[in-house]
Amino acid sequence: MDHTAPGAPGGPLARRRLPLSVVAKPTGAACNLDCQYCFFLSKELLYDVPRQLMREETLRTYVAEYLAASGDGEVTMLWQGGEPTLRGLPFYREVVRLCEVYRRPGQKVVHALQTNGTLIDRQWADFLAENDFLVGVSLDGPPALHDVYRVNKGGRGTYALVRRGWDILQEAGVRTNVLCTVHHANEAHPLEVYRHFRDDLGARYLQFIPIVERVNAADLARAELGWGRRRPAPRRAGGTGAGSTGGTGAGGTRPGGPGGPEHSPGGPGGPGGPEPLVPLMYQQSGDHVTSRSVTPQGYGRFLTEIFHEWVSHDVGTVFVQDVDSALSALFGIHPTCVHAPECGANLAMEFNGDVYACDHWVEPDWLLGNVRDASFATLAATPRMRAFSAKKRAQLPAGCLRCPVLPLCHGGCPKDRFVRTADGEEMNYLCPGYRAFYTRILPDLRTMARLIQVGRAPAEIMTLRQRPRPDRAERLALSTQEH
Repeated sequence: MDHTAPGAPGGPLARRRLPLSVVAKPTGAACNLDCQYCFFLSKELLYDVPRQLMREETLRTYVAEYLAASGDGEVTMLWQGGEPTLRGLPFYREVVRLCEVYRRPGQKVVHALQTNGTLIDRQWADFLAENDFLVGVSLDGPPALHDVYRVNKGGRGTYALVRRGWDILQEAGVRTNVLCTVHHANEAHPLEVYRHFRDDLGARYLQFIPIVERVNAADLARAELGWGRRRPAPRRAGGTGAGSTGGTGAGGTRPGGPGGPEHSPGGPGGPGGPEPLVPLMYQQSGDHVTSRSVTPQGYGRFLTEIFHEWVSHDVGTVFVQDVDSALSALFGIHPTCVHAPECGANLAMEFNGDVYACDHWVEPDWLLGNVRDASFATLAATPRMRAFSAKKRAQLPAGCLRCPVLPLCHGGCPKDRFVRTADGEEMNYLCPGYRAFYTRILPDLRTMARLIQVGRAPAEIMTLRQRPRPDRAERLALSTQEH
């Protein structure tokens, strides 16, 4: 087999293989939208360059090194942003070509793209379908909920543009899923959101990501304006619940919603139009959250109500990542890092090849190095990466160790651990929501697990839940564990 340097044409490289995934950002933090809660917009401040676009030599090095570090079987090339479609179709055609050059015979490359969907046209859709891309589209619900925070550079809602892109993808037969962020505007409307995705969009694969904008008290006022370089003029939320005042529940401090004083027409960016933001880069520090953030209790209720709808009607036809992950955990499988026992296998790579310990920790303290200078095996073995990988389990609070849902939650993402307990430990901000959700769904999860163990379809739970009580034969079939 021909082993060549990454910068030259050739074939697969010889490298130590690792259990890892990489989120690659071909346009850095650049985006054509200005979603107000998108902390990653501020990451442009990391690099003093006018256009953050991945160069072809960086792309070649990345593809060669990532495939070399990955095992045989299915390997996912995941592209995010910012907005990755800004890099243009020729870039992704080159991605597909290079993957064929550098993959080993035992590897099958699967391409995935997370997009806001606004730039999708028929040409894009045909390419994505032809190359079997899995495309995640960011949507926050029906128009009145989506448009509160997901706005363009002029401050106008983007639902119509996203929906147009979604429909084009469906017509072309592209594999799709919906990524919905849960925040202050939509947390009280779970069924409206879920049914819109299921019934109006025909979506079958859903994931719900909580918005927790952590910030220091001194920076809270600036953070309330959003994370882009410029903020739009204020606008009315209009009956979505976004203007109500909510508490944080588990510690932390949050002001009133978008109707509060910091958004009043007489303040900065009022009738005179948008003003430049004072640069503020989002980092994982502080014990306050913005008014856009989801409340812990609201997040728990949101997931619980969706689960009740799903387990009653949609098991086997709609797939909710939060539920799939919890069910997998009963078998010792952890498909998502948030609720895995440890971190450390999910890296993020910027447009210039800089590799960070995690997509949520793209900040100077967690820069591991550059893929053009070191292999992924070398980067994963750095003291900084080892420290990052160990901290989730090592810093698990004592309260988590006593919690009955620990096997499902594992303390959540460390980025959200900033609520001080009476013992001085740092608990996850979302802990009350996680505990309520997992406690509610655990009996049904166990029933589905038992169905799987005896070779039956988990969808049978929909019939079982309609019965007053299983008969004796049913109880025997669904005995607690395999013998």
